[in-house]
Amino acid sequence: MSSPETYVSPSRARFIVAGWLCGLSGILYLDRICMGQAVVPIQKELGLSNSEMSLVLMSFTLAYGLFAVPVGRWGDKTGPRSVLSQIVFAWSAFTAMTGFATGLVTLVFVRFLFGAAEAGAFPNAAKVLARWFPVGERGRVQGVMLAFSQFGAVLAPAATAYLIDATNWRVAFLIYGLIGVLWAIGFWFWFRDDPADHRAVNEAELVVIRASDEAESEKKDPGPVPWSAVVTNRGVIVLSIIMVFGAFYTYFFYSWFQKYLNASRGVGNVEAGNLTSLVMAGSAVGMLLGGWLADHISKLNDPVAARRYLGVGSYLLAAACLFAGVRQDSALALAALWGASFCAMHITLPNWWSCAIPQGGRHTATIFGLMNGLGVLGAMASQGFVGVFADWQKERGFSGRAQWDPIFDVYVFVLLANAVAWWSYRFTPLPEPHK
Repeated sequence: MSSPETYVSPSRARFIVAGWLCGLSGILYLDRICMGQAVVPIQKELGLSNSEMSLVLMSFTLAYGLFAVPVGRWGDKTGPRSVLSQIVFAWSAFTAMTGFATGLVTLVFVRFLFGAAEAGAFPNAAKVLARWFPVGERGRVQGVMLAFSQFGAVLAPAATAYLIDATNWRVAFLIYGLIGVLWAIGFWFWFRDDPADHRAVNEAELVVIRASDEAESEKKDPGPVPWSAVVTNRGVIVLSIIMVFGAFYTYFFYSWFQKYLNASRGVGNVEAGNLTSLVMAGSAVGMLLGGWLADHISKLNDPVAARRYLGVGSYLLAAACLFAGVRQDSALALAALWGASFCAMHITLPNWWSCAIPQGGRHTATIFGLMNGLGVLGAMASQGFVGVFADWQKERGFSGRAQWDPIFDVYVFVLLANAVAWWSYRFTPLPEPHK
């Protein structure tokens, strides 16, 4: 008589992969957001105006947009293991090199290379998610991973303020660069592109991972990208617009919020770092909540419609909190309301990912890189707009809140526009290649 089959529980290697992605995301934003805290001391030491500092900030953003598609395509063709290891090592090196800048030209050059290396992080992370996680688990993983990006953003302002206060801005960049180098080395040795090739993955977990055809198809050569269909696809266009408007809003906080608190509210450097961290904490909460909602929405009969309603409501709430916050006299009350605004809008981000990954079809990293990379248009517009507007207001004789607060009427309008964009989204599949 044959003995009954012994049940073998699935291994949990994919959750270790989630840990690596969380580390990637945290370092990505730690290295990115620390620049906002360093703006004031860099301007003082190197004698840069607000408009010149805008060029420094925009150089990163421009490169981030230009290289998102090619690095995403690189990941689609060769796999995310080598790509992520190399780009994290590279951007960490350029983070450290920021501390050696001697003026405007060297700062622009180094930050451009830093942006080029960071550009492929999320497109290739999306590829990892598609290969290593079933559809029903991706929302939570996306939410936690993106929350860690905001934990990095939460840590960066306060930690950088204290590091600069204790040493100087150059030492801070050197320390942050070292952290990324360690991640890149560890990821290269542990990770494998195909879960079937990883010794920590047993057959039972492989069955879980490949519960959908989508995960299996990610192993195959995606073939040429149907660019004519991509650039006219309604789903791709609307998701790209959502990213552009979202980046316009978020990059104020990533680049200029510290300066705003100093110049408009008279807040000192360390206190401004703490208030910036408070706002970023709101986004972290939003990411976690958004990831939990993303998984629950995926079980509904019409998840795309539910994500649209969520996007509309979240952006309307974000606009209301931003509008109310700028009218507060207390810097703490302002930061609390803007943290709520950041929380509301970031609830939508894991859901944007949940739309973007299937929208990319067989070309996950490439199309994701395109849509995410187009956010550079909003980010650069935001970074340039604030610097030029603040200098223009100063030339007109305004200072303090009168110089800075009118900026936020524009940001409220952009948030309202993104609510309209979410309402117009429809999932429109890309054509499958001919067999």
